Amino acid sequence: MAFCSQMQGSVFVDKDGNALRRPMNYLDQKGYKEYKECMGRGVIKVSGCSLYKLLRNLRVNYAGSTSAKDPVWKYKWVENNEPDVFKKIYKWLDIGDYLTSRCTGRIVRTADTAFATFLYDTRKGKEGWNRGLLKMYKVDPDHMPDIIDCTDQVGGLTEKAAQELGLVAGIPVFGGGGDTTFVNIGAGCTTPGDTHIYVGTSGWVSIFMDHQTVDIDAMITGVLSAKHGYFNYYAELETAGKCFEWVMEHLALDEIGVYLNNTTVADDLESKYTSIYDYLSEEISKSPPGANGVIFTPWLHGNRCPFEDSNAGGMFFNIRIENGKRDMIRAVLEGICYHLRWLLECSEKKVKTSDTIRFVGGGALSPVTCQMLADITGRTTETVNNTQEVGAIGTALVVAAGIKGVDVLELSRQLVKPNHVYIPNSENKKVYERNYRVFKNLYKSNAAYFKQLNS
Repeated sequence: MAFCSQMQGSVFVDKDGNALRRPMNYLDQKGYKEYKECMGRGVIKVSGCSLYKLLRNLRVNYAGSTSAKDPVWKYKWVENNEPDVFKKIYKWLDIGDYLTSRCTGRIVRTADTAFATFLYDTRKGKEGWNRGLLKMYKVDPDHMPDIIDCTDQVGGLTEKAAQELGLVAGIPVFGGGGDTTFVNIGAGCTTPGDTHIYVGTSGWVSIFMDHQTVDIDAMITGVLSAKHGYFNYYAELETAGKCFEWVMEHLALDEIGVYLNNTTVADDLESKYTSIYDYLSEEISKSPPGANGVIFTPWLHGNRCPFEDSNAGGMFFNIRIENGKRDMIRAVLEGICYHLRWLLECSEKKVKTSDTIRFVGGGALSPVTCQMLADITGRTTETVNNTQEVGAIGTALVVAAGIKGVDVLELSRQLVKPNHVYIPNSENKKVYERNYRVFKNLYKSNAAYFKQLNS
């Protein structure tokens, strides 16, 4: 067994591994005050942060806690607002580490989730918790668990966990890790320069690298891979597929709630479609590229990259009387793709990307979206089998490589092959270029209004 989970969560446990409060996930920004009090101080500032503190962080791991959503501010929020909970903390875990602890009784962190706190030292020969950063952020070193590799066997499934799960005690449990760590392996992007785009609840552009770099202004850094010496240059969109889920629930569903179960489409569609998503994919193909001028911004929970602003919001721009639901729903998918293109272009400022992109995640299940992404980015786009489960596939490959003693990167290259290729349609280039130029200016034009409404 091994877990692949979302990253930058915070689970605080006691000595028995019991969670002391509900976990805080990667979108939680309760620690805004703690972030501003710590990082907002200093004579010289960059990206709204103390330059001194930022440079110390960058020197250690090419990263920095420059967003209120980063894990250290969740830790500090609990310290300042829930002192009774804080006093009971034995260790601070991420979500996958907590699940591993529940299964084995052993409280540890994998290196990739440790890095995601930005308190981890990535320098060769110094890998591990950096005591200088812990001191700077006033984090108790005793709260930091021992660090293991993703491929390490943590232990066997305990009798208690086996009973709770309905499984057999003693099953080997491996370190596992985060979705960012494993998706590139499940996507077959394991040669430096290989580029993939993922659309699940969140979305990202990631380039596999054999070195580390950072773009602090665009909020992009190289996060740890499952294999030592390799990194994923990672640019994130907080809400990607979540936007499509939102538009499905609040715009696409009909007035009397026929589709509220949203597992199968109503009988009057003659069971032609297996899900509401398939139905919507066909419907939006009836709206032309460019969605008849409607543009959507996919910032439903603020944004992190290439600009950090928790106040940013989603919007439909340029709705006119002739526009209908199909245009608006198509605009949501196009807006996600515009933002991903923006991330791709920002990434190219620091690293070389591949000419062909692997598109994975639940978003890649729709051929309409796949072609849309190819057209908007201008890149040939490939998909793979079981695209919605690439994180689990990557995790399985890492564990298999650990058991067999083989190179996981080579194993991924051998086993993960493209199943479909989408070539950019040059006829759609003009309208997408026009809309993309407008899309990129919408944040700058509205940032002050977002702040007035949402701060």
